[in-house]
Amino acid sequence: MRKSKLKVVLTLLVISFTSVFFYVFKEIHNYLKQPLNISSHEIITVKFGTNLNAFLSFLNRKGWISSHPTSRLLHYLHPDLVNIKAGTFKFQKNMTLEEALNHVINGEEHQFSITFLEGSRFSEWRKALSSSPYLEHTITDLNEKEIAYKLGLKQEKLEGLLLAETYYYTVDSSDIDILKRANRKLNEIVNTQWLAKQSNLPIKTPYEALILASIIQKEASLESERKRIASVFINRLNKRMRLQSDPTVIYGMGDKYDGNIRKSDLFTPTPYNTYVINGLPPTPIAMIGKASIEAALHPERSEYLYFVASGDDDGHIFSKNLSKHNTAVRAYLKKVRSIQ
Repeated sequence: MRKSKLKVVLTLLVISFTSVFFYVFKEIHNYLKQPLNISSHEIITVKFGTNLNAFLSFLNRKGWISSHPTSRLLHYLHPDLVNIKAGTFKFQKNMTLEEALNHVINGEEHQFSITFLEGSRFSEWRKALSSSPYLEHTITDLNEKEIAYKLGLKQEKLEGLLLAETYYYTVDSSDIDILKRANRKLNEIVNTQWLAKQSNLPIKTPYEALILASIIQKEASLESERKRIASVFINRLNKRMRLQSDPTVIYGMGDKYDGNIRKSDLFTPTPYNTYVINGLPPTPIAMIGKASIEAALHPERSEYLYFVASGDDDGHIFSKNLSKHNTAVRAYLKKVRSIQ
């Protein structure tokens, strides 16, 4: 009789325990599946040493999740959700609490991005870096020569020595880290292209290739014309003709440039004015991308010696002799005046 009663009691206890377990399991499941109450996205930084309960309390205080008494049992039923990692994370709208937890546990830190445009100058890079969030700023008080030294470069000007593209970084990155990556990526490209360069080019070093690439970068508005423009400069160098590139004049003018090049500017000597100097200027005049490096070392084979804007789009009219070039220039000026 006693054994029968004990059996009944044990059975009831098992049923009760099982019911409670499934109730708690269901509540925990619903708790984890709740969507975060955020409008679009939120970026948060989780400090080192934050545990699961502290993290859930943080989300609750923000109003992003609803609390539940069973949440204290979460680590028992889901030990896989315990190891909260430090870092900066981005939560998206409609992401569930479980997805957010996995995001943090897997250490999927949010990557910020910064884009440097082809044809830009280092002064523009400095402004972009200084205004980038979650980035350690270490070069604010350094001049360009000092930054070049930190990058391990012997050149004092950084134009043309950093690859223009988009870079991604996490919260523990610094501005000098990004510049080092940009220089490293540029070196990888130019060294590879240099080994496979077209034969008999009038370019003696990879650095000269970067100088020419920067001029091509500033002259070429259309991707399809980049190698043809390169061929013009290569042909002129081979014939010992001056490059006569307006962007080099502008770069040499520095702060004196007000948006217009006057005839007198073309004949004002500067180290960069290729209407006055022979050959290439002493340094690159802009930041460059991979395509301009390829164009400088793999130009189109042509007999063109001149080009001028077509006036219809961003393209150019290319000529093999001065007579045809002057005709193209007059046609361009006529179009400009008709628009004005």
